[in-house]
Amino acid sequence: MKITVLTLFPDMIKPVISQSIIGRAIYEKKLQIDVIDYRTFSLNKHHKVDDTPYGGGAGMVLQAEPVVRALRAVEGHEKALKILMTPQGEPYKQSQAKALSKAEHLIILCGHYEGFDERIRPYFDQEISIGDYVLTGGEVAALVVIDSTIRLIPGVLNKDASHEEDSFSDGLLEYPHYTRPPVYEGQAVPDVLLSGHHQAIASWRRAESIKRTRTRRPDLYEAYLKRQKNP
Repeated sequence: MKITVLTLFPDMIKPVISQSIIGRAIYEKKLQIDVIDYRTFSLNKHHKVDDTPYGGGAGMVLQAEPVVRALRAVEGHEKALKILMTPQGEPYKQSQAKALSKAEHLIILCGHYEGFDERIRPYFDQEISIGDYVLTGGEVAALVVIDSTIRLIPGVLNKDASHEEDSFSDGLLEYPHYTRPPVYEGQAVPDVLLSGHHQAIASWRRAESIKRTRTRRPDLYEAYLKRQKNP
C-alpha cells in the first residue's frame, strides 16, 4: 500500500510514522508513506495558502489552488482514493478501516485554519471525521486513519497477533484481558482463563464482550441485537 499525506506540518506526521508497527511496515517495504507540504505549491511569493473568507467572518480559509496543485503533482493521483479529513465527514468506523486497507493508494488531505475553500471538495472521493470535536488541524486525524488502516494489511502485524477479535471488529467491544501475575493486590484472574479449557474460555470471552458492550455502549448493543434477529 502507498499513502500520500498532504499537510502544512510534515513534522507532525514524520516522527510518528517512523515508529512502532508503522515504522516496521515501512522498513519491511510493506508500506510506503510520502509526506508532502502543500505550502510549497503556493504561487504566492510568501508561500501563503490561506486568505480571509468571502462574506467576512473570523479565521482564515485554506485556498483551493495550492491544495489542488499539490494533489495533481502526486503520481497516480487519478486512480488513488482521495480522502479529506474534516469534522463534516462521515464518522470513522472499523468497517471503513477494513475497506481502506484494501486500497492500493490513499491520498489524505490534512486541513487547517478555520476551514477550507468549498471548491476543494470535488477533487476528493471521501470525507472522514474521527469524532464530534474540532482539532487544530487534520494531522492527528490523518494519523488515526493511517494507524487503524495499515494494521489490517496482511503481514503487517506479528504472526501471533490478531485483529479479528479487536473491539468493533464484529460490532462489539472486546472482552477483558489478563496476564501475569494471577493475583495482583487482591484482584484474581478469572478461573476459567487458567483452566486450559479452550471452549469454555471462548464462551466466557464472548459473554464478557456482550456484557461490556451492553454496559458501556448501549448503541452498539442494540445494533448487535438487531443483527442477531435479522442476520
